[in-house]
Amino acid sequence: MKGNKEKARIAVGLSGGVDSSVAAAILLEEGHDIIGLTMEIFDGSSSAPLGTKGHACYGPGERHDVERARALCRDLGIPFFALDLKEEYKRYVLDYFRKEYLSGRTPNPCIVCNRRLKFDFLLQRAKEAGIQLDFFATGHYAQLEKREDGVLLKKAVDSSKDQTYFLWALDREQLSRALFPLGTMTKEEVKEKARSLGLETADMPESQDFVEGGDYSPLFRENEIRPGDIVDKKGRVLGRHQGIIHYTIGQRRGLGISSQRPLYVTAIDAANNRILVGGKEEVFSPGLIASQLNLPTLEELREPLRVVAKIRLQHRGADARVFPLPGGSVRVVFEEPQMSVTPGQSVVFYIEDVVLGGGIIDRALV
Repeated sequence: MKGNKEKARIAVGLSGGVDSSVAAAILLEEGHDIIGLTMEIFDGSSSAPLGTKGHACYGPGERHDVERARALCRDLGIPFFALDLKEEYKRYVLDYFRKEYLSGRTPNPCIVCNRRLKFDFLLQRAKEAGIQLDFFATGHYAQLEKREDGVLLKKAVDSSKDQTYFLWALDREQLSRALFPLGTMTKEEVKEKARSLGLETADMPESQDFVEGGDYSPLFRENEIRPGDIVDKKGRVLGRHQGIIHYTIGQRRGLGISSQRPLYVTAIDAANNRILVGGKEEVFSPGLIASQLNLPTLEELREPLRVVAKIRLQHRGADARVFPLPGGSVRVVFEEPQMSVTPGQSVVFYIEDVVLGGGIIDRALV
């Protein structure tokens, strides 16, 4: 909202980290009426301890993150609310995460959490508590271009920190009320801003773990994680795996197989509890099929479109054509085959720095 002199009532989603802290501070400096909102999502039901350091989405360290957010709001002189979304998180994020992994897919819980929890249930719960808002801001590195016909989601200036891959599922209504104050800043500029304000979060270490420690095992029941065979495409047993939840397409390390050539996970056969492996050439695909589309920029894909398709967060993106299919799915054909097209992950479509939308990968083309 830089340059907009009109005062607005804005809730900032606080995680206890430096990015959301600086987002709140910037909007406060611009003269807006700011409140801090934090989700409480950890219900203590995991079957094993997940650590206590915080800095992850889910785990007992949440209490430290909540207290940091509370302290920040106290220092900034703004109201703070921690809202209980444990049941919603379990239903829409954890249950989804478990179901996908147990079916041999690799989900991205951050995308579901943004769409259903942060930009939906959190704001519903705030409204139920009598908190009236004009906008909802987060510390994501992304930009918005507001136009008469809607809002465009665009890449952040700092391409190394761009987080639009996590935001493709937000619909038009959610984007119309969103603010991303850090979109024009680099990570170092954000840290410098935090230091200049004396924020405790200025030099906090970053973590991108979904659960504390990065081990998903505590989220599953013991009988759901079963050892099984690692086989090649001819069905020959090459080794044993420790549960399909520990593997993903394209994985090379941690297979525990002695081989004269590097082996990669090429498929996960959940029905038979097997991991399939092969050479590097076997993990390249000419394209993919995706569904569960969200295309807020286009509303609907009626004809083939040239895009840059990004199939995971660290993927540079590949030139591709997107073809509409009956039933609302799309076929994506890459100009050059891409490595590790992974069912359950997201494919996000860009034209230059504009996010057209995306979908969930159903399968790789062969």
